[in-house]
Amino acid sequence: MPTPTLRTDRLVLRAYRPDDAEDFVALLSDAEVGRFMGDGPLATQEAAELFGRVFTVVYAEDLFNVWAVHHDGRYVGHAEIKRTDQVDGHEIVYALAKPAWGVGLGTELARALVTYGFDTLGLPRVHATVADANRASLALLTRVGFVHERDIAEAHGGTTRVLTAHAPDPV
Repeated sequence: MPTPTLRTDRLVLRAYRPDDAEDFVALLSDAEVGRFMGDGPLATQEAAELFGRVFTVVYAEDLFNVWAVHHDGRYVGHAEIKRTDQVDGHEIVYALAKPAWGVGLGTELARALVTYGFDTLGLPRVHATVADANRASLALLTRVGFVHERDIAEAHGGTTRVLTAHAPDPV
């Protein structure tokens, strides 16, 4: 199923287009944005190659949903929901550009991803993995109903927290 467009009160999540490359690369290579993502911010070339794989692999093989996130017509972030073995289920992933921090857009984005996972994909639970040092994301996910499930000790000495949101019981 192709990545659908999702709308919230202030956000539009849509499939990436080739003209989003510059914004995507800037976001994922930003030191502050990327400090808690995977192994940290990507080099510009790595981010550009990853953007290419969104089209040649993820979309071409219909692997999972990946969105460009827009607010007031401007690119403000990245989002995805995908199955991962690390959590033995579906995980949400999101990143917002610094100008979008602190105004509730992250909370709105996380809620949209969780709702999509429950209502559209029919998932019984949705996970998120967050560096223990990323207090802002941990607080955000707690606000939208995630609970701490377990910790993963990383080879570099850090800790990743696995959080889970459970679908509401059917009425």
